[in-house]
Amino acid sequence: MIRILPPHALRESDVTPEALYLSRRRVLSGLGAAALALPGLAAAKAAAPALAALNVAARRDQAGGEKVTDFETVSTYNNYYEFGSDKDDPARNAGSLKTRPWTVVVDGECEAPGRADIDALIAGRLEERIYRHRCVEAWSIVVPWVGLPLGDFLKRYKPTSKARYVAFETLYDPKQMPDTRYGVLDWPYVEGLRLDEAMHPLTMLTVGMYGRVLPNQNGAPLRLTVPWKYGFKSIKSIVRIRFVEKQPPTTWNRMAANEYGFYSNVNPHVDHPRWSQAKERRLGELFKRDTLMFNGYPEVASLYAGMDLKQNY
Repeated sequence: MIRILPPHALRESDVTPEALYLSRRRVLSGLGAAALALPGLAAAKAAAPALAALNVAARRDQAGGEKVTDFETVSTYNNYYEFGSDKDDPARNAGSLKTRPWTVVVDGECEAPGRADIDALIAGRLEERIYRHRCVEAWSIVVPWVGLPLGDFLKRYKPTSKARYVAFETLYDPKQMPDTRYGVLDWPYVEGLRLDEAMHPLTMLTVGMYGRVLPNQNGAPLRLTVPWKYGFKSIKSIVRIRFVEKQPPTTWNRMAANEYGFYSNVNPHVDHPRWSQAKERRLGELFKRDTLMFNGYPEVASLYAGMDLKQNY
């Protein structure tokens, strides 16, 4: 038998561009229970292990009082190509990911490099923050993430004066992540932020959602949450964080730089080359809504003072 592998140059937009999104099986997820009845998803939900509750010290609504998207939608509509390119693939396939033991290496341009254990992070002071989450594919959700400010975490490792960026890396293990055997993307998945973006109070190192630990398909056991940027910047299943002097490579920018810039700030005035970003569809809603500049987080605008955000997209 001959296995036909996916094309090497597959891009995120080739999988679910906005035009195709409108006809996807789960576009009407908010109109009833039909979405939960999709073949395979009901079985995946039934087979999912119980998620441990987290001890949350503080809760903040930072989504302007908008309705929180239901857990079933957020946990079964995912982009996580290590477990498949369809939205419902990760919920079915990510059970193979083993999240214990799990440590994160922190190194590079810092005075105190080291490792962080996920259980030690979970045992620390955690916050719940309700954030908007906007995908580059023009859909959005509102999620109560649980974690800690990334800046507080990074300060522990004492970045040097040479540290201008922070690079992140996802686990790469074909045994646990079957779709990394194919050339869909360059593995491992990597992302990066400028140091001041990483240190901004809104940026979270996330260990849970909805008061419980992260489901595997949502980036367990540790992911990034950067609410003013498109969702692909919020890297999942992090195993390494590195302080670097030069702008680090990032997966989607490396695949298609003209479509996925390094900054990837949510900007209704900068369209994707093949669709408008002026509107978005909130999962669970029938009609589109206007996209907000910086996804509705104007407090980050000062980070980009003097920059041309159409050139630095």
